[in-house]
Amino acid sequence: MRKLWLVILILFSTNMCSNKPKEPIVIIQTNYGNIKVKLYNETPGHRDNFLKLAEEGFYKNLTFHRVIKDFMIQGGDPKTRNSSDTTVIAEDKTLGDTIPAEIKFPRLFHKRGVLAAARWGDAENPTKASDASQFYIVTGELCFDDKLSEIEKQRYERLKQKIYREIQSANIDALKSLLKSGDSVAASEMRANWLVQAEAKAKARESEILYTDSQREIYKTKGGTPFLDNEYTVFGEVLEGMDVVDKIQNIKTNEKDRPLKNVVMNVVILEK
Repeated sequence: MRKLWLVILILFSTNMCSNKPKEPIVIIQTNYGNIKVKLYNETPGHRDNFLKLAEEGFYKNLTFHRVIKDFMIQGGDPKTRNSSDTTVIAEDKTLGDTIPAEIKFPRLFHKRGVLAAARWGDAENPTKASDASQFYIVTGELCFDDKLSEIEKQRYERLKQKIYREIQSANIDALKSLLKSGDSVAASEMRANWLVQAEAKAKARESEILYTDSQREIYKTKGGTPFLDNEYTVFGEVLEGMDVVDKIQNIKTNEKDRPLKNVVMNVVILEK
C-alpha cells in the first residue's frame, strides 16, 4: 500500500509539472552566431509582442546598434533596417510606440544574460513603458555586497519619496487650506506627519527593493546590471549563446556606441 501511494504521488507530481505552460524559445540569429533565448510567461505582454514581431519578420535585417562592453548589447530599432551607415543613427526625439511595463522585480532581475526592454527616460515616460521593439541583452560585470547595499539604499529612498508624494497628493487641499489661513505651524506638522507615514509604509514594503542571498550570489559570481532593477522590464534570458553575446560586446564601436561593423540580426521562433 505504501508503495502504491508513492507511485500515485510520483504520477501526480509528473502530471502537475507537465501541465505547467511551456515558455517560448526564440533564436536571435546574427552574423556572429546564434543566441537561444527563453521568454518568460510572467511577462505575457512583452512575450506576446516579441513573438508577434518575430512571426511578422519585423527583426529581419535590423542591427544591434548600441553596444557597451560590460553593460549590454541593444537592438531592434526599425531605423537600422538594411542600414549601411555605421557612423550615425537617426535620433527621433519623440516617444514612439510603447507597451505597458511589466516590471516583476525582485522576482526578475538584471543578472547577466537576461533579455529586457529598452525604454525612454522617466521625464518623457513616467510609467516606464517599454519601447515596442527595442531590447537589450545584459552582459554586465560583477557587483559585490557594498555596491548592492548602496543600490538598495537608493531604491529605498526613491520608494519613500514616491509614497510621500502620493500622501501629499491625497491631502494637498488640506495643506493649501492651512497655508491660506496662515497657520504655518500646523502646515509644518502636517508635512512632518507625512514623512513619518512615508517612512513606515516604505519600511513595510522593503521586500520590494531588497536582494535575496541567492540574488546577491548571482551578482557577485556571474554579474549583471543591478542599477537597472525595478526600472526596466526583464522578459527573458539567454539559454545558449552567451559566447556570441560576448563577441558582440567586444567589437569596436564609435563615440555613440554604434558598432563600426554592422551586427545584423533576425529573430525566429523555435518553440511557442
